[in-house]
Formats: sequence, structure tokens, C-alpha cells
Amino acid sequence: MGSGRERSRPTPADLREARDRAIGDVLPGDGPPLRVLFCGINPGLYSGATGHHFARPGNRFWPALHRSGFTGRLLAPAEQDLLPSYGLGITNLVDRATARADELTGEELRSGGERLAALVERHRPAYVAVAGVTAYRAAFGRPRAVIGPQPDGLGPAGLWVLPNPSGLNAGWSLDRIAGELGRLREAVRSSG
Repeated sequence: MGSGRERSRPTPADLREARDRAIGDVLPGDGPPLRVLFCGINPGLYSGATGHHFARPGNRFWPALHRSGFTGRLLAPAEQDLLPSYGLGITNLVDRATARADELTGEELRSGGERLAALVERHRPAYVAVAGVTAYRAAFGRPRAVIGPQPDGLGPAGLWVLPNPSGLNAGWSLDRIAGELGRLREAVRSSG
């Protein structure tokens, strides 16, 4: 972000400069097994500016993750590197930061689905959880997919589609998103 000292919020200039910036995956090294690999659509400009997944104020990913019981406390986006200690990881379908997900092309989403499948083969999570049903449908050619567990896994992993946790997704409250994450957590717990 910007130059010099760290600021708590990106400036408008930081957000402009974040366009097309990528954020690295958060994956475990040689530690606990990867229970769930969360997959966002792509970084927003706020995340691109901060370098942290789901960083925009109002995004419900981190509160829902905690409320569902996946983490023992509410993590801040800047603490994303703690996720592997919980057996969790984060990636995106498309790496480049945009102001809106609808700026992505169908080809980018399909390529992202292929990249995600390769990542799953390499890291072998128990489950992959894609946050955004519309992006999932486009990336994997599943036009009728709905939120929840999917009948077909992704390689060796079970597959779950979650609602997009963006604050713009008014159809899903924080409690409903946390509830869906809780269902996923129970499935993970039951599987192993």
C-alpha cells in the first residue's frame, strides 16, 4: 500500500494502483493437513491494495468463518497467514484485482477453474469451498448449481459452493452465511 508507513485504510490512489494486482494463495506448508481450501472469485481493489483476502470492510468472510466454528476467534484479514494452523487455505479463481467481479471474462473464470483443479491435485484438501455460485457456474460449466454440497467433487476433494460473502450480496445475511459455513464444517468433521 502506498509508500512509506503502513496506513490502516487504502487511499483512493492505492485502490487505483491495485487494479490487476494479484494476491498470493494462503496454503499450508509441512504442517496440518489442508481440511478446506476456500476459493474466492477474485480480489477486489481493497484486497489488491492491502494484499489480504476478503479485506474490504463489510465483507462477511472472516466473521462468518469464526461464527461457524472454523476459527477459535475472529481473525482480521491481515492475520490470513494463521489459516494453515486451522487446516484452512485461501485462493481465488482469478488472480487479478478488479472493482467488480463482473469485469472478469468467462474465459478467465474457466481458466481459473482449471488452475483450481490443479491446485487441488497438488495440495489435496478434504474440501474445496467456492465462495460465489455465479462464478462457480461459469468456471465449471454447471449452470444449475446451487449453494451447498455439489454432487461431483473436484479431483480428490469434496466440493461445496458458498454464497459470496461480499457486503453487496444482500440476499445472504451474516448469520445465513455462517450457517452455510457451519454445514460445511460439520461435513468436514464427519469426513475425517
